[in-house]
Amino acid sequence: MFGIYLKRELGRRKKAALVIALGLALGIALVITVNSVSAGMTQAQDKVLQSLYGLGTDMTVTKARTAPTANSSGGPRFEFDAKGEDDDDTEQSSDRVSTQGGQALKAALVTQVADQKGVAAAVGALTLNVTKVDGSFTQGKAQSSSGTSGNSGQGGPGGGSGGGSTAAPQVQGGGASFDVNSYSVAGVDVTNQDLGPLASSKISSGVTFTSAQANAKVAVVSKSYAKENSYKVGSTLTISSTKYKIIGIATPDSSDSTTDVYLPLKQAQTLADAANQVTTIYVKATDSQQIDTVKATIQKNISGTTVTTSADLAETVSGSLSTASNLATSVGKWLSIAVLVAAFLVAALLTSSAVSRRVREFGTLKALGWPSRRVTRQVVGESMVNGLLGGALGIGLGLAAAYTVTAISPKLTAELGSTGGGGGMGGGPGGGGPGQQSASNTMEIALSAPVSVTTIALAVGLAVAGGLIAGAMGGWRASRMRPADALRSVS
Repeated sequence: MFGIYLKRELGRRKKAALVIALGLALGIALVITVNSVSAGMTQAQDKVLQSLYGLGTDMTVTKARTAPTANSSGGPRFEFDAKGEDDDDTEQSSDRVSTQGGQALKAALVTQVADQKGVAAAVGALTLNVTKVDGSFTQGKAQSSSGTSGNSGQGGPGGGSGGGSTAAPQVQGGGASFDVNSYSVAGVDVTNQDLGPLASSKISSGVTFTSAQANAKVAVVSKSYAKENSYKVGSTLTISSTKYKIIGIATPDSSDSTTDVYLPLKQAQTLADAANQVTTIYVKATDSQQIDTVKATIQKNISGTTVTTSADLAETVSGSLSTASNLATSVGKWLSIAVLVAAFLVAALLTSSAVSRRVREFGTLKALGWPSRRVTRQVVGESMVNGLLGGALGIGLGLAAAYTVTAISPKLTAELGSTGGGGGMGGGPGGGGPGQQSASNTMEIALSAPVSVTTIALAVGLAVAGGLIAGAMGGWRASRMRPADALRSVS
């Protein structure tokens, strides 16, 4: 009897049922869309952090930043041989290799960090900035940029490591021009590549390092750097007169690589004259739920270091990714709540109004012996069907919206700033140093909107809740009707 009556009544009131269902559907669809876009934002942010942090890395340890001293150098200097006045044009080249930000730790600290409670593994890496200056000299006696003449001319790029501009030396009786290029190099512990700068990339061509190549003159280059410089497996890369054979091309798992060249750690230390030094220690915790505790332990037991977790790094992500994420989590959340409240209220009011128009019907049923609870059950049943119908429509609309976002894949930019510590993730691969961090760590991410089972379950729950709220309002209204109300409605 219940099912037959329910089917007949819903068939008679198709328009009213559709209006209630559509109201709930819009609210539920908005919740699904906001949740899926928020999940996409989280995934995009994880890609940014992963490409810099390395797979499996929970935190990094870098040297605490110290204030520059009065005698510190203002920038890199480049040495060139000066030629006599009768010499023809001369092409010369010089490489400046420096540790990132000049902040290095003793390699022995890697073992010390690994021994801390809660640390599963620790791996050291050395990040270098290489600035290559090619100079062309004409006849004349070269002077340094400071105006001092002598047997060698010196020039530097604008006083900052890795800069794109140059201050050319003055030349008496001739001229000079410079071409400045910079790139990043990461020294990799070849015995443990599951952590560190190379962990977030896959070898798409050639091979990676072996444990026997701890001090071999071999290199792996990023796909983008190889394409830019027409490198391939078997090519030769020269850094500070040292030739390295390229054995592999690395393709990052997400976004663009922040490191151009990977070398065995000992070779990187030799290039930078930084024996037994590292710039970053990558740490994996035994329990991902205890990262804050492990961070506090390392900071307490190992002085002079800064420990940066992915949560710390996430706070420094800016750009359109950060803006969109804030909108999705704040404005989107409150908008979803407001729309849902409005949808539930409208559904309840429409159901109550529909019950009021059925005074004669319910009054007659009571006169025939239907108890109030049976009338209430009938109204709640109709509302539940409307709610489930609204949930189905809402899930369909939400999935369509999420699919559209994923299909369009709008591009978002993510820029990683400084955490204010010893370089923070600037200590990671390709950070580029304080003056270069924003430029080298700007990435472009394609936004997706994944819909999880949890989101679908939430939508179903909201549909049921909407039906119950509307049914409760309508049932309360129906339970207050008396058979006399039906007689009055006839007259």
